[in-house]
Amino acid sequence: MHRERPYNQIRETRITPYYLEKHPASVLIEMGYTKVLCAATIEEKTPFFLKNGDIGWITAEYSMLPCSGDGRNTRDTGAHRNGRNMEIQRLIGRALRTAFDLHYLKDLTVMVDCDVIQADGGTRTASITGAFVASMLAFRLRNISPNVCSTKIAAISIGMVRNELLLDLDYQEDSQAQVDCNLVMDQEGRIIEIQGTGEKKPFTLAELDTILSLGYQGIQKLMELQEQALQIPSPSTCKSS
Repeated sequence: MHRERPYNQIRETRITPYYLEKHPASVLIEMGYTKVLCAATIEEKTPFFLKNGDIGWITAEYSMLPCSGDGRNTRDTGAHRNGRNMEIQRLIGRALRTAFDLHYLKDLTVMVDCDVIQADGGTRTASITGAFVASMLAFRLRNISPNVCSTKIAAISIGMVRNELLLDLDYQEDSQAQVDCNLVMDQEGRIIEIQGTGEKKPFTLAELDTILSLGYQGIQKLMELQEQALQIPSPSTCKSS
């Protein structure tokens, strides 16, 4: 394995907003060869457990297209739900709900669909990073108060390969990782979720501190790219001007 970028550098990343012409609250996020399409839909309903409540809801669905990896995956359907996909979509939903004030979404549900077009590591973290931008686009297009956003969020992977900590692992690196971590943080550097496993060896508290520091560096860069994507005007705005 030969890594062509420094240990503390994320892969080349692009976030393209308004990616779908018929659904402008959509984003294509590309991190290296990983590509995820995130699209947010706002529906005028809430889950049964929020009936007569004063807040709305944000949830997500995640799936990998059958030919997104090296082989063909079985398509994820209602009759055949993939446990990994369900775990990841719950993670995305939890992360998004920390970023937004649900009181501004009273009687509304935001569904963010994250579909992996091509997988080369870090699909769950790319999904969270792209889903935040797609949600912001949906709120903007629906004229929901900008106060709905409590904080930015983004996510990144960090792992130890051959005793070296690396930021933003691709599939080859991830498959050889001795330690594998996924980190979700907000713009203040507060931790939303850590998923960390010593897959081939345990890791120390000192190494965990380095993992968090390295992850924060990557997340700051991702948040810069998120902000750049959100500065791009919508196609409808461009046409009307």
